Order: sequence, then structure tokens, then C-alpha cells
Amino acid sequence: CHSGSPHLLLLSLTSFLPVILAFCWVYIRKFQSRQESEVVSTITAICALAVALISSALLPVDIFPVSFMKYPDGTYKEWAANNVTRGQIEDTVLYGYYTLYSIILFCVFLWIPFVYFYYEERDDDNVNKCSVRILQENSTQWEKVQYLFEELGSSHGLPALSFSISTLTLIGMLAVITYTAYGMSVLPLNLIKGTRSVAYERLENTEDIDDVEHQIEKLKSKCIDGRPLSSRDRHNLQELEGKLQVLQRRGRHLEVAERNCCTKVGSALRPFKIILGVFFILVALLFTVALFISNLDKALHSAGIRSGFIIFGTNLTNPLNELLLALQPVFPLDYILITVITMYFVLTSMAGIRNMGIWFFWIRLYKIRPKRTRPQALLFLCMILLLIVLHTSYMIYSLAPQYVMYGSQKYLSPTTGPASGNATSGTTRICDADAPEDQCTVTRSYLFLHKFWFFSTIYYFGNWAFIGAFLVGLAVSCCRGKKSVIEGEVEADDSDLSDDEYVH
Repeated sequence: CHSGSPHLLLLSLTSFLPVILAFCWVYIRKFQSRQESEVVSTITAICALAVALISSALLPVDIFPVSFMKYPDGTYKEWAANNVTRGQIEDTVLYGYYTLYSIILFCVFLWIPFVYFYYEERDDDNVNKCSVRILQENSTQWEKVQYLFEELGSSHGLPALSFSISTLTLIGMLAVITYTAYGMSVLPLNLIKGTRSVAYERLENTEDIDDVEHQIEKLKSKCIDGRPLSSRDRHNLQELEGKLQVLQRRGRHLEVAERNCCTKVGSALRPFKIILGVFFILVALLFTVALFISNLDKALHSAGIRSGFIIFGTNLTNPLNELLLALQPVFPLDYILITVITMYFVLTSMAGIRNMGIWFFWIRLYKIRPKRTRPQALLFLCMILLLIVLHTSYMIYSLAPQYVMYGSQKYLSPTTGPASGNATSGTTRICDADAPEDQCTVTRSYLFLHKFWFFSTIYYFGNWAFIGAFLVGLAVSCCRGKKSVIEGEVEADDSDLSDDEYVH
């Protein structure tokens, strides 16, 4: 083992880039509207989603080098014994954070808004005019970009970048409370409940069609003698005809779903889905308990609001933190678990956004539906995921504070007494806040998260809000019935043209 091993880890992660891009392409194309799809918005959504997934892998990459520097007996490896070498590795990870987080800032503040406002909604008549204006201002804008990078390269730019990222992380906290908390409940319960029977839904839909047609005939019979319908009857007739169109479209979709092989495969995999759903709900409950214990520990043992509720170590037994520490001796189980935890947050966030749609307070802006999602909605989805990923590191730190702070590092605690004549003798202990400063290396993520105490204070109260939102979402998900097998495929505002395109 040598100093290049952590760098080889970074290089090995890049080998997963084609897999990540393939997943992002399949995911975006699955939900993208075939009528409104556009090349630039599609590429932007795929790239933004890939950046979110890659950024979510930063925490495991951060924990690995600090743990890899030491032997299980607590001594530094030969290549890491030098402070300069350790500093170079720490700087590499830190620059990785700044690079990916800068890309997130660029996507959130510049690229995605540009595609959303100036490309998707532009008129064809304004293309030339817009291009001329961009060419005239190109040199001035490039000078500003150059100045920005020069500032970020200096010591003055890094605090500004850290503050900007912390501000976005605060927005990401709101997205986590809204979407991730709900996704952690709705995803496993949907797997456990399954969907309604296609045959039963078709029968029920046919009965509804007959009922609506009977009501329409009853209204039309009022004007057989030539008398016009009243305004109230005309309004009711229009509503019934619109309802009939929706029911007829549902019937066509249900007919296709009954013949679809994916529906039959899903029925065959029903036992596996139930097991997976039970596993996911147990993981969600474990996370909630661990987060509650961590917040309670901060409330009881931290210095309070002015310190950002920061504690150095754990005073209460945290099950997830203890599990990660117990897996340390069996390499690489602890790294696999922390990676799974990170991806679990991302996947549940995607599930929450997919089920809830895009909201601005109480106003629903967009729906996320297979093959029906507008490009603007996909851009919003990717932007929300980027913000959620920024807050994921703090969430995982709250779940397992000691492990995220030190990884699997151990150190030699000197043995006191006359029997300890050898300078190298001592007791091997897991790194914590009591360890000597030169014996345990703190992860860059921990330093990054606690750069500004007031943000840490807000994050602390955000964790309580997350627990409350999860419990509310769990109650709502339990009270809801089974989903339709064509959930989200048919809405009243869909056009017949898009419906025919989807079915055929």
C-alpha cells in the first residue's frame, strides 16, 4: 500500500461514470415527454443528475483516505507518516469538494436557469436577436468569469465559496424535509402494498363509463323537444363529457397494461417487492431513531445555539454509528454501508419528488409522470436533487457523527504506570474527540460542515423538522390505499394526441 492508493480510489470511481451516465439517460428518458422533448434540456438534465450522483459519493471517498492512512493497531503507515503527504491527500479531497460543489453552484445559478428561461421558453423569432446580444457581451462576461476563478483561487475566494455552498445547503435542507422525508415512507409502503388488480380496475372503469353515459343521456333528453338547456345543465354536461373522455382514456391504458409483459413480471416479483419494502421501512426507522438520538445528544451535551450544537464525539449510544464502527475490522463493509446509506438518501429523494411533484409552497408547479414530464419539470427535479445532495453529508454526519468525523481510524493511547517502559506501547482506541490532535485526522467533510456555526444551528433544528415530516408522511402513506397500475398516466389535462402516442 502506498500514497497513491487513495488517488487510485478516485480513479476507480471514474470507471463508474459510464454506468452513472447510462442510468441518468434511462431515468430522464423514462419520464420525459415525447412531444416536448428537446436536445439541450435533455443533455442538461442528464448531466445535472449525473453531477448529483457523483457528488453524493464524495463522503465515502472522504472517509476512505483518513481511514486508509493507519494500520489497525493505530500507527500510521509508512507513506502517511509524513505530515506533508497527509496534507497533500487531504488537499486533494478538499479540492474535490470545491470542484464538484462549484459545478453545482454553476448548474443551480447559471446553466439550469439559462436553459429553463432563455432556451425552453424562447420564441423562434428571437433566436438571432438573442445570439447577437450574447456575442456583443461575450468578452465582458468572460472577463468576469476569469476574475471569479482568480478570486476563488486565492484565500479570499474560498470563504465566499464555502458561504455560498452553505446557503445552498440550507435550501437543500428544506428539500430534504419536504421530499426525502416523504420518499422514505412512500417508497417502502408502495412496495409493500403493491398495485390494484388490472382486471378489477377495468371492471370498475367500465361501470363508471356506463354511469357517466347514462347521466349524459339524461341531460340531453331535456332538450329533445327543442328547448335549450339551462346554463347549469350545460355546465354539468361539459363536465360529464370531459369525465367520460378521461375514463375512456383510462380504459385504453388499462387494456394496454393488462397485455403488457412488465405488469406480469411485476406480479411475479411481488414477494421480492414485499421483502424489499420491509427492508426499506426498517432502514428508514433505523435512520429516524439514529437521528433522534444524535439530536438528543446535541441538546443535552452541546454548548447550545451559539456553538451550533456541535459536540465532539458521542455521549449516547447511536445504533448506526455503532454498526459502522463494528464493521470496521471487516474491510470494506463499513465503506459499502456508508455508500449504501448515501445512495439510499438519493433514491428516496427521487421517489419523493416523483410522487409529490414540484411544489412552490401550496402551489403545484409540475407533475412527474412517465413519458409525460415537461422539460422544465425535469430541470427542476435535477436542481432539487443537486440541493438535496449538498445537505446529505450533514444528514449522514447526524446519523453517525463519530464515524463521519474520523472514519475507522484508531490511535495508541499511552499506558501510564511503571510497566509502560516502551514509548510505542499503549492501548489501541477508536479515534474520538479525546484523541491527540496529531494522532487522528478529521475528514474534510466535517470541517466543511462546521465552518459557520449559525448554519449548524439551523441544520440542527432542520433535523427535528425532518423527523416530524417523516412521521407525518408515514401516517399519510399508511392511510392511503393501493396505487393504480396506471398511476399518473391519465390526467384530465392530457390531450388525446399525447394519449394516443403513449398507448400506441
